[in-house]
Amino acid sequence: MKRFYKEVAAAAEPGGFAIRLDGRPVKTPARNPLLLPGAELAEAVAAEWAAQGETIDPRSMPLTGLANAAIDRVAPDPARFAGDIAVYGETDLLCYRADEPAELVARQAAAWDPLIDWAQRRYDIHFTIATGIIHKAQPAATVTRLAEATVARDAFALAGLSPLTTIGGSLVTALAVAEGAVDADAAFAATHLDELWQAEQWGEDALAADARAARRRDFIAAARFVALAG
Repeated sequence: MKRFYKEVAAAAEPGGFAIRLDGRPVKTPARNPLLLPGAELAEAVAAEWAAQGETIDPRSMPLTGLANAAIDRVAPDPARFAGDIAVYGETDLLCYRADEPAELVARQAAAWDPLIDWAQRRYDIHFTIATGIIHKAQPAATVTRLAEATVARDAFALAGLSPLTTIGGSLVTALAVAEGAVDADAAFAATHLDELWQAEQWGEDALAADARAARRRDFIAAARFVALAG
């Protein structure tokens, strides 16, 4: 789409902060008002619109995309959306470990144990750690508590939490990022530890590296969105 505006501004309105293009409020793809919950997020979204060149590139506007998702997809039924995220607590990546080689086992422990320990303290829960990929059920109380921690979040927090969870395959890591217990770069590296290990052992595939870089951009953007929306 060709850029059709000159001036971009974030403006306080009843119910939130709007983005105005030449004085006209932006709407979501579903034609809902694009209202942001706070000034910081609104300014960041406005900056994405202001940074566009002659052609608008939605791929360069991840915060706008997540805000649209929060309003159009999450807000109509946040409990259902939260439930789709919470199921990751039953099969969290951090609970499935290698049994060899020793160096990979040690790397997983160094990166993942602190996140597991944080979640156990934060939510007063216990995880069952398994080796291999065969499913091993988590305690019912653990699954319930993680679901409660997820569903308690508002639509904007859930919109950001979703890619943090799905990209990494770990609800624990996503919650740790959302609550500031780990920074996004370290979290992404932790959830891609096995992939990075394989690349070290057998060499990096260019297509795989490009795909990982794209996932990292989305992950970092989601972490920023959650921080700004909070």
